[in-house]
Amino acid sequence: MTRPYIQNKLNLDPDLITRARILAKDIVGQITPFILSHSTVSVERTVLRLLGIHGVNPEGIPLPNIVIDHSKEHHLLEEGAARILAKACLHLKSEPQTLAEGLAHDEITFETLSDFPEDQIRKKAFELAQPAVEQIRQQRQAREHSVSKLSEGPEPYLYAIVATGNIYEDVVQARAAARQGADIIAVIRSTGQSLLDYVPEGPTSEGFGGTFATQENFRIMREALDEVGQELGRYIRLTNYCSGLCMPEIAAMGALERLDVMLNDSMYGIIFRDINMQRTFIDQYFSRLINGFAGIIINTGEDNYLTTADAMEAAHTVLASNFINEQFAFLSGLPEEQQGLGHAMEINPEVPDAFLYEIAQAQLIREVFPRSPIKYMPPTKYMTGDIFRGHVQDALFNVASVLTGQSIHLLGMLTEAIHTPFMQDRFLSLESAKLIFKTMGHFPEEMTFVAGGKVQQRAQATLQEAISMLEEIQKGGLFKALEQGMFADISRKPTSGRGLDGVFAKSPHYLNPFLTLLASDHFAVSETARIPLKEGDLDANA
Repeated sequence: MTRPYIQNKLNLDPDLITRARILAKDIVGQITPFILSHSTVSVERTVLRLLGIHGVNPEGIPLPNIVIDHSKEHHLLEEGAARILAKACLHLKSEPQTLAEGLAHDEITFETLSDFPEDQIRKKAFELAQPAVEQIRQQRQAREHSVSKLSEGPEPYLYAIVATGNIYEDVVQARAAARQGADIIAVIRSTGQSLLDYVPEGPTSEGFGGTFATQENFRIMREALDEVGQELGRYIRLTNYCSGLCMPEIAAMGALERLDVMLNDSMYGIIFRDINMQRTFIDQYFSRLINGFAGIIINTGEDNYLTTADAMEAAHTVLASNFINEQFAFLSGLPEEQQGLGHAMEINPEVPDAFLYEIAQAQLIREVFPRSPIKYMPPTKYMTGDIFRGHVQDALFNVASVLTGQSIHLLGMLTEAIHTPFMQDRFLSLESAKLIFKTMGHFPEEMTFVAGGKVQQRAQATLQEAISMLEEIQKGGLFKALEQGMFADISRKPTSGRGLDGVFAKSPHYLNPFLTLLASDHFAVSETARIPLKEGDLDANA
């Protein structure tokens, strides 16, 4: 992605922005030792999937789950799934898939295997890991080739959703949306999948509020979008969700099947799905390592904060979270160009000058993160079901997006608060956005803000409030901040929530070759990633 230089129209103090980044980096640094010294069952299942293990047993239980459950039961997991499989391959002279199938049928077991010399185990583990790394590399190169050959639409990219529950019907709707002008297609995930501690297998034709995220569904939709992209002469990006209890597994499947964008927030699952924070911080680290290597853009979820907290009062929490999400991404080697940091147009339209305040917030996010493909979300909280009023609110959102140089523009729907969009609803939304983007395309170049006016004052005050919030978090730690409900007015405890039983400390012999192989090709990031990081200890609340 490329974007024009973002001017400092808000007269922001660059020293304050640097101060915010230093604080955010220190906040993340306090948790980093914990993240790096622990793993989870979902991380280890991801390793197995990347080693080629797939499929289910006769009862429908995924083979990666069977292997990890067996390893956990016999106290082997602390050394890592890669070490377990490498030893088994050396002993039994079989490939990982064959071993997993044998374990599922009670034909073999892993707990009685004797050790091999360390250099042989490491060599075998890296050998087993290489094919998946090469496949992901090739998928990244295929994307880059397609974008170069077909080109892509101009920013803001129009982001449309499909959510039928049936992958085959999703394909029909996705192709229609692409032909109508959508640049990015998001397949909404079935309600509740984020709480499943396994990944369903194969193509699915039933889902509530969306379609299950499976590797086969990813393959089917990728193939469909490649076909329609060839027809239209532009590359169509595909989005799904790697949040929840299977965050790194879904990231791996997306990388293998060439998804382009993944919903991947460092705190969304904690706040809105009550997934344990220790589990989430470990999982997001490995998932972002995968996304970074694969060239996948992540989307973060700060827009959701404003659905539970007031957008006028809580604007600074969005910015503070953006800073923290950025530093978590840098920790995994994810460059700014792949960080789709989020925000939303959720100010009550009855507030006087609401549009001015919205412009201030949108321009603030854009200027603070000039190299990131910012994701801008449409109004939802104050949509009433009046489709005519809703269409006007969405038009204002479209105007705000083009005026402030947003990158990823999630379409607003006039039928928000009524039903899942029909194809004709999406058509009207696309037509409205395209008209506004076309007629106002160069408007931002002609626009400045009054020095000391409402927009500048609002943006500068929000930045200062975000810094104050980051200072408070730095003193008490991020775990405590989440417990106090500093984000979205929702409180979570470090030892509560789903998935804590899947967290474990790594043994001194822990082995995961992907931590090395996926980090080896990190692309350069700007100087903002190189702010000195003070090493700290995990907050005592953890």
